[in-house]
Amino acid sequence: MTKYKVTITNRDNVEYEVDAKRPILDELRNQGVDLPYGCKYGGCITCAAKLTSGDVDQKRQVALNNWQLDNGYVILCVARAKSDITLEIGTESHYKLYRNPFLEPLKSYQLKADIASKEDI
Repeated sequence: MTKYKVTITNRDNVEYEVDAKRPILDELRNQGVDLPYGCKYGGCITCAAKLTSGDVDQKRQVALNNWQLDNGYVILCVARAKSDITLEIGTESHYKLYRNPFLEPLKSYQLKADIASKEDI
């Protein structure tokens, strides 16, 4: 069983150990971290967090567009650690998660990965 360290920087750099085969959300909640979640299948952004270092596998997520992915967001209910990672959690980490579509319209390559790519521009 492979374990990785998760550091949550905006919670006093507290550290947790997670199993690489289990969703980060489940692993952290099992250790007492109170995190919001909704669907638990990667279809909403209730459990989104900002990944500031490390690598995760979140190929099962369907909620984030390329703009959000490029800004470091992960969906914790489906993400699995592939290395030691550093996260920011909670609404204070969501400053780039949401955007006003009228003030900042997305370019075609910033849409969902399965809809458009940078080659489309």
